[in-house]
Amino acid sequence: MISRRRLITSALAALGSGPALANAPSSAPRPKMRGLNPLSPGREGLEAILKNAGLSGEVVCAVADADSGQLLESVNADAPLPPASVAKVVTALYAMDTLGAGYRFRTRLIATGPVQNGVLKGDLVLVGGGDPTLSTDGLGELAAALKAKGIQRVTGRFLVWDSMLPFVKSIDPGQPDHLGYSPAVSGIALNFNRVHFEWKRAGSSWAITMDARTEKFRPDVYSSKMAVVRRDLPVYTYDDKAGVDHWTVASGALGNGGARWLPVRNPALYAGDVFQTLARAHGLALPTPKQTDRLPSGEMVAQYQSDPLSALLKAMLKYSNNLMAEMIGMTASVQRGERPGSLSDSGAVMSRWAAATLGMQSSRMVDHSGLGDKSRLTATDLLRALVVANRTGTLRPLLKQIYLQDAKGRPIKSHPIKVVAKTGTLNFVSGLGGFVTAEDGREMAFAIFSADLRARAAISRAQRERPPGGRSWNRRAKRLQQALLERWGQIYAS
Repeated sequence: MISRRRLITSALAALGSGPALANAPSSAPRPKMRGLNPLSPGREGLEAILKNAGLSGEVVCAVADADSGQLLESVNADAPLPPASVAKVVTALYAMDTLGAGYRFRTRLIATGPVQNGVLKGDLVLVGGGDPTLSTDGLGELAAALKAKGIQRVTGRFLVWDSMLPFVKSIDPGQPDHLGYSPAVSGIALNFNRVHFEWKRAGSSWAITMDARTEKFRPDVYSSKMAVVRRDLPVYTYDDKAGVDHWTVASGALGNGGARWLPVRNPALYAGDVFQTLARAHGLALPTPKQTDRLPSGEMVAQYQSDPLSALLKAMLKYSNNLMAEMIGMTASVQRGERPGSLSDSGAVMSRWAAATLGMQSSRMVDHSGLGDKSRLTATDLLRALVVANRTGTLRPLLKQIYLQDAKGRPIKSHPIKVVAKTGTLNFVSGLGGFVTAEDGREMAFAIFSADLRARAAISRAQRERPPGGRSWNRRAKRLQQALLERWGQIYAS
């Protein structure tokens, strides 16, 4: 059996010591049409697309034959730009190579003492295993397993260990505090480290709840608290008080009712809080949870396992889940014997792996999700990774189908040009990378990055959720991607 690493090495060797992506001409089109239009061969067609996009900032792109790695066409392909969530493609390849498709994350319950006549004479420890998909339902299964073991009382403490991964308060501290896609990261996560905030009008005030809801459960939490304050702005404020997330919300923004998910900044206490409630429902009263930095020794009394890594990566890429990317990526770094102290440390480990394994020489990652805008990826480097992934067959089944659209932006599901890819979107940053199948079935790998870094730098922290001009810029960037894909799918047919 040939190993994944040998397949990857063989694929890189096929590109040659002077890789096809580096030495091929920047344009090798087939003449089909004349005139300055998007389907014109050579530089003329590209210039028409870029001019028609009306996009400020920089645009880089490249397309290559997916089998041979021969570069077909490019624009500034060696210029590094923020990849946004396209970075998750590299994370997926890194995790598959390091952990394997069948890897499962485990969340365990450990008893530090013996169980006699239904009494645990010691501490009960909830042990985080880096599972980014652990939900309240999963904790419910652990609580039921504990009851099945006959444990009715705990004489010691109830501890939560989350130090398998380093603690990070927010994936991107530059984001506003209340945005759910930038929660805390640690070795344990519950409901993607988000808490559900709901409000309803109650006379002259509002009834509010903070809970860890899933389809099966809706436990209220005390580890996140909300207060309504009579003001118009800011909409939210956040403060950490002794490990409890304290939020306020402006009354002027509430209306008659609504709901949203808020990020959790103290994941260990949140998971312990919810498990304590679920255990109580099974007749086991646990002490108030406490966080521990040291993993105590003891006997495992129950465990909950995630789905296989391949399924998690498919979901991560489909829904572009930042927390999943960070926890999976950092777990891969830990598995390699590295102990990252931060997301940037782990991003650096992944960057070194990408350089050595995929030939990605000019790209540097500061995280695994692409949420941090200091990461840099070149179109050339992404093509290298995609060509290798095409040879090994590890990536394509995980990518999401992207449809070409009509003039009104509606997907054309019957379009002869087929695309599977990963999107990436930040304010004034847009990316797309993956595989495009031409009208005649030819397979190509492509990368497209656009960024107006000056406009992005001008956004205040408070404006990050909806900056002026951000949506219209990103719409133009996506129309540019569509035009390039349509061009490549037509003029580069075999």
